[in-house]
Formats: sequence, C-alpha cells, structure tokens
Amino acid sequence: MTDLRTSVVAVVLWGAAMLLIHVPRLAGPTIPIALIGAVLLVILRRRRAGLVVLVLLCGAGLAATVAAAQPARDALTAQDGHVVEALVEVSSSASLGSDGRLWFDAQTIAIGPPGHPQRIAGPIRVGVAPIDGADLGAVLRVTGQGKRTDAGERAALVLFGTRAEVTAPPSGAFAVAATTRADFIQRASGLPEPGAGLLPGLAVGDTRAVSEEVSAAMLASGLSHLTAVSGANCAIVVAAVFWLVSLLGGGRALRVALSLLALGAFVVLVTPEPSVIRASVMAALAMLTLLIGRPSAGLAMLSLAVCGLLIADPWLAATPGFALSAAATAALLVLSRPLLRGLGRWMPVPLALALSVPLAAQLVCGPIVALFSDTQSVVGVVANLLAAPAAPIATVIGLLACLTSPVPPLADLLAAAAWLPAAWIQTTATVSASLPGATAAVPAGPLAATVVAVISAAATLVLVRPRSRRLRLVAAAVVVIASAASVAGMLLRGPLASMTTPRAWTIAACDIGQGDAVLVRSGSQTALVDTGADPDALTGCLAQTGTDRIDLLVLTHFDLDHVGAATSLAGRVDTVLHGPVAEPADQRILDELAAGGAALRGGAVGTHGSLGSAEWRVVWPPPDSAAFPSGNDASIVVDIAGGGVPRMLMLGDLSAAPQRQLLASGRVGGEYAVVKVAHHGSRDQEPALYAQIAAPAALISVGEDNDYGHPRKETLIMLEAAGSRALRTDRRGLVLLGEQGGRLVVWTERQE
Repeated sequence: MTDLRTSVVAVVLWGAAMLLIHVPRLAGPTIPIALIGAVLLVILRRRRAGLVVLVLLCGAGLAATVAAAQPARDALTAQDGHVVEALVEVSSSASLGSDGRLWFDAQTIAIGPPGHPQRIAGPIRVGVAPIDGADLGAVLRVTGQGKRTDAGERAALVLFGTRAEVTAPPSGAFAVAATTRADFIQRASGLPEPGAGLLPGLAVGDTRAVSEEVSAAMLASGLSHLTAVSGANCAIVVAAVFWLVSLLGGGRALRVALSLLALGAFVVLVTPEPSVIRASVMAALAMLTLLIGRPSAGLAMLSLAVCGLLIADPWLAATPGFALSAAATAALLVLSRPLLRGLGRWMPVPLALALSVPLAAQLVCGPIVALFSDTQSVVGVVANLLAAPAAPIATVIGLLACLTSPVPPLADLLAAAAWLPAAWIQTTATVSASLPGATAAVPAGPLAATVVAVISAAATLVLVRPRSRRLRLVAAAVVVIASAASVAGMLLRGPLASMTTPRAWTIAACDIGQGDAVLVRSGSQTALVDTGADPDALTGCLAQTGTDRIDLLVLTHFDLDHVGAATSLAGRVDTVLHGPVAEPADQRILDELAAGGAALRGGAVGTHGSLGSAEWRVVWPPPDSAAFPSGNDASIVVDIAGGGVPRMLMLGDLSAAPQRQLLASGRVGGEYAVVKVAHHGSRDQEPALYAQIAAPAALISVGEDNDYGHPRKETLIMLEAAGSRALRTDRRGLVLLGEQGGRLVVWTERQE
C-alpha cells in the first residue's frame, strides 16, 4: 500500500508540473491555495488525509519553483528575434547537431544588446560553430540571434550563435574531468573501427566521435540508451564496485558507501547535467534496494525521488528522458521478476534472466517513445539481448581506461580491451538496424502511444500468464494480430518493397524528410541526386524503388540535408559527381565513397555524360567561380533527358541571384517536363526562370512541419502562375514520374 500511495503522489505531482510549466501564470495563485488546503486538512484532522496533505505541500513547493524562475524566463523570452550578446556558463555536455552546430545547455550570466548585456540568470540552449573548450563549467561569450522556445521547455531561449569565444575554462573538478575525457577520446580514436568512436560514448557518455550512421543504427536497434549515460550505465558502475568490494571481503555497509562514492565520481566525470543526475538518482535507488536485499521498498523510494526531482526542476516533467528513466527503473523493480518467472517456463533460467530486464524496459518505455518518435524499434529486445553481455564490460573497462590516463601504457591496454566489446555492440547495432523492418513507422502522438501500450500490455499478459483464461486469450489475440501486421510490414518494406511500386517510373523523388534525394533511371542504370540526411529514410526509398546500385551519385553541395546519408552508400556507387569542396568534412565524405570503389569527378558547367540512353549535362556552377565558390549558390544544376526520362532540370539549393545568372546564360531553354524546385521551395526564387522552364511538374522535396516554413506560400503561387503543378514529398510521400505515349505520368504514395 505504501508503494501505491507514493506512486499516486508522484503521478499527481507530475501532472501538476506539466500544467504549471505550460501555464506558469497559475503558479502564483497555486501556492497559497495549496498551503491553505493543507493547513485546513491538518486542523480538521480528516481521516486518511495524509496523502492529500502531502500532495498539496509538494504542489506548493513545485509552484514556488516555477514562480521564482518566471521573471528570469520572461526576461530571456523578451530577446526573441533580437541579435544579442550573452555571457553564459555551460551546464551540459556538448553535442554536434544535424545542422553542424555544437549544441549545449547553458545558464546565462548576462544577456542583452551587443556591448550592453544585463545580468540575467536563466536557462538557454546555445548552438555555435564547433569550438574547443565548450566543456561543463566553461564561460563563453556568444553573439547571435535569440529565438523563444515553446511553453514547457527547460530552456527559455535558443541562441543561434554567429560568434563565440571561451572567456574562462572549467575549473576544479570540472577541469580535471574535461582533461580526462579528452585524453580518453584521443586514445580511443587511435583504435580501429567499428568500436573506436562508440567506446567513449559507452564509457563516459561522450558521443562526439560517433558518426551519423552509427548513431542512427544505435537508435534503430534500440541500443542508443547505452551511450546516453542512462540509468543502465550508472547501475553498471554501482554493481561493479559493489561486487568488487564484496569480492575483497568488504561488509554490506562498506559496499554501499563505496558504490555511492563511485557513482558520485562517475557523475562528475560524465558531466553532472540534469539528465545524468536524474539517471544516477534512479540507478542508485533501484540498485541499492536490490543489492541490500529490500527490493520491495524500491517503488516507494523511486516515487519519492521523482517527487523531489520535480520540485527541484519542474521542467523535467516534459522531458522524454525523465519519463523514460523513471519508467525503465519502475520496470526493473516491478516487471522484471514476473517476466523472469514467465520466460523461465519456456527457456533456461540464465537466458530468461538476461532477457527479462531489456524486455521489461522495452514494454514499459515503448508507449512513451511513441509519444514523440515516429519510429519504433522492432529488433530492440533481441539487439539488447545480444549486446547485454558486452555493455558492462565496455563500460567498466572503458571507464578504467579513462581513469588511468596518467599511466599511458596501462590506459592503452585497458582501452584496447574495452574496444572489443564496443566493436561487438556497434556491429550488433548496424547489423540489426539493417534488417528489413528493423523499425516500424508509427506516427508520433497519443494515438500511437495508446496502440503501443495495448500491444505491450498484451505481450506482458501472455508472458506472465494471469489466472483469467479469457484475459489470456484476448492478450494472445492482440499479440498475434500485432505480430502478423509487423511481419507484413517487414515484407513490404523489405523483400516485397519494390512490388508495391509501379515499374514504369524513370524519376523518383524520395520522401526523406527535410532534404533532397531524387532518383533518375534510364534502362539498367540509375543516378541519385543528393542523399538527404537520414540513412534509414534513404535505405527505405531505395528498397521501395528496387534500387540496389547507384551508377552515378550527384552531390550538388555539401549541406547535411543533401549529403548526410552519402557515406551509407559506400561500396554501392560507381561514380560520384560533386560540387565544390570547402571543408575537411566534405573531403572525408568523398574519401569514404572513394574507399568503397567510387570514382570521383568534380562538376561544373561543361561536365556531361550519359545514364543508360539518357544524356545529362551540368549547367551550373561556372568553373572556379569567385562569386559562388561553395555552398547553396554553387549547387550543381543538372539538365537530363532522353532514354525514357522526361526532360528535367534539378536546381539544387540555388537562390534567386544565381538563378537569374543561369537564366541569362542561355544554358536553360526549350521545353521541360519536370523541375526540381530550388531549396525545398524557399521564397528566394527567380520567377522568370520558372516561367521560362514552364514545367508541368514541380518536385518539392521537403520535411513535414519543418521549422523553415518550406515550401513558402509565395513560391507555390509562383509555380501555379508558371503552369507548374507542385508535387510535395511531405504531403504525397514518394513521388514517381515517367512517360507513357509521350505524356507525363505521375504516381504518388499518398493523395494530397
């Protein structure tokens, strides 16, 4: 009963926190109302009023936290749309975003107009060009544009930095931790792949060396929690120290004390940001209640910890990581033992023990993931089972390699020993993620969460075998139906994917989100113009169109939304035609493709070739252009026609100025059937060019509900005026075009 009562308090307080952070004006009135209500209940001495009094007191504390933070948050949101200068202290680890910026959480010291910042202390999110020294505790001066966040987010303002400098490096324990991490990352980088980039993530949660492809594979395989300094990482540290002290003959009190001390040191090493503190609190409670022989007290302690964390930081309530951490810990405490008993009926107990923990976490966390993620890992349980033996070894030995960095020979030996399990985990992730149907596409939201929750509940009932025969039959029916649908989806996305797609297409605009990826096919040869940023989305499109090999890969320019998935094609490309190379990262992409056997070829006006029976030519950019040296305005623009391919012009990300120069050059003329609209339908277009092209079909490759407002209304009006029908991937999904009897034929995955 104690567990149930404390759980009720935690749930009610969670709901109150969600309400107050989204409607902060209610925080002020809530404080006196809650306090007066608690006092009245105490005075009246109502029976069983203790639980309500506890809820009211916790609610008053939570409301006080929100009310106290609001003035600073209001001052920060007032900077929305303004160019500001901010003095900030880094409060989280930094990670490289998909836009190429280094992102981290920070606490402002001062913020305001450039040269005149005012002292304001509040939480913000900062994105800057990659810079050394942006470690926890460092102070940076950042100049950039502010953008207010949505209600409920911890950061009140997002600062898109254009200039940043470190004014004060970390000091004390933070400085030691930063140096230790940096030495370990450098040592790990000398090891071979797979595993080298992943090892720092497994040991200390630093994922800066993890490639986009590996990160996507870890997510698709349900293994990303291993690099997120989750409760599992913290639990491994606690369990390892507890076991070691026990092996040396230490008593239970000493084991607990040293385990907690080790956990504290681990938190400092991996940066004590809110997510890490949350994970460490959850892990400490769960593991200690199990290790000291009182698992029955775990759920009550977990509920009280949730209440304390929410009062201290109400914005955790809207953080997916907090919900996942609490749910996974509750699953470990409540569900893993019944699942162990159920699985033990069908398999050896050691195997059931290994499977019960990841399965419990998957069943409980699945509905939460469905609230905000549009994909569910189908292979997550199996992948976690395969990776489970290697994860603690990589974490513990990797952590020891990090801590022994002052003794290089020993640190090298330990890092090499930790590399092998890291390589196993990465291989498990990449192989399992590459399986057909490894992930299930589920539109994020409450409906998806409800469906996943029903399936999870049914699977749990099947495994634990409740006494009610009718309930078991209903649960079994739900599991069978869900399994059949999953298998059908795997077949349709895998071996049978191309059977759902008309075969007469010669142009295919892939639905890969906010980015470009257009296939052109003539005879037995296929070209791919750009790849988008998501390897999984690109792989799905290639499977759906029955494309195994790319004869010509055109990388129009090196923005992430055009080349982010390029390296996933290594070994499957014959020739790469690329735009101007400006950064070392651009060359690394080309080098990886070349290592897979691709021939590299720079593209500029005059470059031409054939694709099957079709002919293509590059009409932009001019060779060695000083005006447009690289980037959007130096995008390769390809004109292709013949061999069954409707004449098509692909405009990359050109803005209006180079579009005007292209029109004036005379290289664009005659009749076109298809135009790939520049820059995802941004408003920076030249109407005269589209009027000249007058293509009946205008492809717009764009992500649904993207932050840029693409395609812009002005551009859609312009296309209509030019006689072009807009075909948007965000609304129509995969768009296929071909010729039949001299007429352009269009097929779309969805109707707009």
